[in-house]
Amino acid sequence: MSESGGCGRGSARPATAAMGSRAEVLKLFRALHRTRQQVFKNDARALEAARQKINEEFRNHQDETSSERIAELMKIGSDVEVLLRTSVIQGLHTGSDTLIIKCLYPGKICY
Repeated sequence: MSESGGCGRGSARPATAAMGSRAEVLKLFRALHRTRQQVFKNDARALEAARQKINEEFRNHQDETSSERIAELMKIGSDVEVLLRTSVIQGLHTGSDTLIIKCLYPGKICY
């Protein structure tokens, strides 16, 4: 590593392979957090729990070097993002026996 802490000339990793994988991992990390913010909007507990879980999972695997394992983890993360985006619904109690279901994505049918 260079003195700045980045992957500079002194890095032990090949720059092209490491940067391509790193860029994809960061893209997934950001996508999960964006989806978390949309899906759990106005639910502070769920927002914080999801934030902690996403960060924990990425932190637990930050030293992974096997390209096969990284691909497997990326697939799992991508599947989780899709499930959150397409399968979680929000409901709002408006009375003792009334619930409004909010569709998070216009154009999709929410029941």
